[in-house]
Amino acid sequence: MALLRLTRSFRKIPKNVPISVISQQVRQRTTAANAQPSLLNVPPTKCTQLSTGIRVATEDWGSQTATVGIWIDAGSRYETLKTNGVAHFMEHMAFKGTCRRSQSQLEIEIEDMGAQLNAYTSREQTVYYSKCLAKDVPKAIDILTDIVQNAKLGEAEIERERSVILREMQEVESNLQEVVFDHLHATAYQGTPLANTILGPTKNIQCMKAEDLRYYLTNHYNPSRMVVAGAGGVNHEQLCELLECSFKNIPKGECDKIPSLDPCRFTGSEIRVREDSIPLAHIAIAIEGAGWTDPDTLTLMVASTLLGAWDRSQASAKQNATALARYCAEEDLCHSYQSFNTCYKDTGLWGVYFVSDPLKIDDMMYNVQSEFMRLCTAVTEAEVARARCLLAANTLLQLDTSTAVCEDIGRQMLCYGRRITPNELIHRINSITTADVREVCYKYIYDRCPAVVGVGPIEQLPDYNRVRSSMYWLRV
Repeated sequence: MALLRLTRSFRKIPKNVPISVISQQVRQRTTAANAQPSLLNVPPTKCTQLSTGIRVATEDWGSQTATVGIWIDAGSRYETLKTNGVAHFMEHMAFKGTCRRSQSQLEIEIEDMGAQLNAYTSREQTVYYSKCLAKDVPKAIDILTDIVQNAKLGEAEIERERSVILREMQEVESNLQEVVFDHLHATAYQGTPLANTILGPTKNIQCMKAEDLRYYLTNHYNPSRMVVAGAGGVNHEQLCELLECSFKNIPKGECDKIPSLDPCRFTGSEIRVREDSIPLAHIAIAIEGAGWTDPDTLTLMVASTLLGAWDRSQASAKQNATALARYCAEEDLCHSYQSFNTCYKDTGLWGVYFVSDPLKIDDMMYNVQSEFMRLCTAVTEAEVARARCLLAANTLLQLDTSTAVCEDIGRQMLCYGRRITPNELIHRINSITTADVREVCYKYIYDRCPAVVGVGPIEQLPDYNRVRSSMYWLRV
C-alpha cells in the first residue's frame, strides 16, 4: 500500500521537478508512514479547561492504579516578609479536617481505600495529590477538592500544627545541605520574594492566625491558578465531570487580587557562616541560570550533567566519565559534590554544592571554577554526546510511575501552559550541539558574579574577590 501511494504521488509531479526534490518527498512520506504505527502506542495528554477556569490534564494508559492531584500556583514566592510561611502552614492545615470530614474520618477513608494522600510546598507551587486504585479515583478527587476548598482551620488544630512546624524547622536546621541552599537563595535573590524560605521564620509561625490562613486561601486558591492532573488509570471525561460538580461553588477570584509575578533580581554576593565545631565544610557556588520557559534551560541542564556528581562511596571513581569527578577521586578533593540546576518561572540557580575537609576547600574551589571555564571554552564533542544520552536516560527513567508522570504534567501545565511530551523533550535534548553548550555557558557563566555560601570550618574559603576573578580566563 505504501508503494501504491508513492506511485500515485509521482504521477502528480511535473516533469521539470529535479530528482533531488522528488527523493526528498519520498523520504518524508516513507518516514511518516513508518512513524505513524509507533505513535499509536504513546498515550496522549488530554487537556480541558472547565467552565470554572480550572485546567484539567490527564494521561491514561489503562493502569490499575492512578495518581491524581491539584497543582496550585502558590508558594513562598507569593508571600511577603510578614506572611512568609503561610503557604506551608496552609498545606499542613488541609489535612486537619474539613467542614464535611474530621481529621479521623479523613484518615479512615484514605486507609479504607488503601490509598496514599500527600502534599508539598515549594517556592512557586503547592501540591495536593493522591495515589489510589483506578476505581477509587472519584473518591480521591472528592477528598482532594474537599480539603482544598473546605479546610476547617480550627484554633485547636492551628495550635497543634504550629508545634509540628516548629519541630520541622529544627530538623531542617540540622540538615546542612538545606541550610546552605536556603542561604544561597537569601543572598542570590536578596530583597526579592525568592529569598524567602519555604517554612518561614520562627516569629511568623508563632503568631500565625486563622484569619491569615483564610486570607491566603481566598486570594491564592482560585481557579485561574489551579491545574488538576492525573496519570495511570484515569478517564479524562469522567474526571472533568467530577471536577465540574466538585468545584461548582468555588469563587473565581478577581484579577486584581492575584499578585503579579515581579522579576527577582539576582545579586552576586556571599554568605559565610563559620562554625569550627562542624567537622566538614559545606560550600555552594552558583550563577543565575534560566527559567523554565527560557530556550537555554535544556542546554544548561546538559552543562550541569557534564559536571556530574560524585561521592567517596562510588566504586571505580577514578574511571568516572566527568573530569571533575576524576579530579576529586584522584586528589581526594572532597567527600562529595553535586551539580544543580534549580529552575523557576523566570530565573534559576546553576552551580555546584560540595562537602569538603577544611584544608581542601581552596583546591576544590579552584577545580570547580576551572571546570566552569572549560565548559565555556573547551568542552569536547564526546563529552556533550555522553551528557545528552545521560540526561535523556535520566529524564525517561524518572517518568516510570504514575506519580512521576502526574507531577510532570501538573508542573508543566503551570509553567508552560501545556504538556511537553517525553518524545519532544528527548528530541530537544538530542538537538543540542557542542557549540550550543559553549555559547550558552559563555553567556551565563563567563565573567559573571557568582553567589557563594559557606557553612562550617570555612577559614580556607577564598575571598569573594578572588572567587570572582576566577570566573574568566585572560587567554580567551
